[in-house]
Amino acid sequence: MSTWHYQKGLQDLGNGIYAYLQPDGSWGWSNAGLICDGEQSLLVDTLFDLNLTRDMLDAMRRATRAAENIGSLVNTHANGDHCWGNQLVEGADIVASKAAAEEMAEVPPEMLAQMMAGAGAGAMGPLGDYILKVFGAFSFDDITATPPTTTFEGELERSVGDKRVLLYEVGPAHTRGDVIVHVPDDRVVFTGDILFVEGHPIIWAGPVGNWIKACQRIIDMDVEAVVPGHGPITDKAGVAEVKGYLEYISAEARKRFDAGQPAAEAARDIALDDYSSWGDSERIVVNVSTLYREFAGDDAAADIVALFTEMSALAHERGLHGLGQG
Repeated sequence: MSTWHYQKGLQDLGNGIYAYLQPDGSWGWSNAGLICDGEQSLLVDTLFDLNLTRDMLDAMRRATRAAENIGSLVNTHANGDHCWGNQLVEGADIVASKAAAEEMAEVPPEMLAQMMAGAGAGAMGPLGDYILKVFGAFSFDDITATPPTTTFEGELERSVGDKRVLLYEVGPAHTRGDVIVHVPDDRVVFTGDILFVEGHPIIWAGPVGNWIKACQRIIDMDVEAVVPGHGPITDKAGVAEVKGYLEYISAEARKRFDAGQPAAEAARDIALDDYSSWGDSERIVVNVSTLYREFAGDDAAADIVALFTEMSALAHERGLHGLGQG
């Protein structure tokens, strides 16, 4: 596997391509990217809050004059850690899939701010402790939801100077409107949350088959550097690992669904030994719940509060995030 440094900040991938990384890649600690040619640039994603996004943009401007002229901003999907800094990229055409734009409107930053306030007031019990552990480092004050100005379905081509940038809609998978960003001449792809590297993926939408196909699509590309939504920069071997994880949990969940085992029990029963070094293993709760709904043909929206409650319980049981101490 090719190696790149996994440290906070801007990584120069060469020829005007940059990745902005945020270890350790857990909840909210997402990656972003910058594609430049001449005096022009395209930004791939903003970050979870304004302070983080501002620091990222400052680092990009120090690295290249092209970052002063961000003509396009691509949001790879609707999760706030990939779009809640949009307001700071003034004047850019904000591009996302039509499905992602619709989903962004359903979960505004005020919703998480209210949840954090309830957690901080001690009104949510163990769930509040979990929410503070995973989201307490971020500030959701003063965020103004800034939606896409251009939406598309399927594929879209953009130009940055003389560079071609290809956008492929691969969702619904992680969310309803996932997009990957391919720079073919530079053999780089930014995957958004189609890839979590060294951390457990989380299936909010599915179907899982779409996500597996998205991984295979990346494997079939002529790419060398693969910038995930979370975790260190990887290559095709890292993509294959995520694909293998999704295939494994899908098969294991199917066995338990067919046997009539409740989803919560199945999430605890599926062995994750081969992925024991990956973080955020409590996400298996969401993954099994989504898979069970898929197997049952249930199109009802997931109960997000119930899923976070169940994740917090599992994290406590396994001593994750420090919740099992004391």
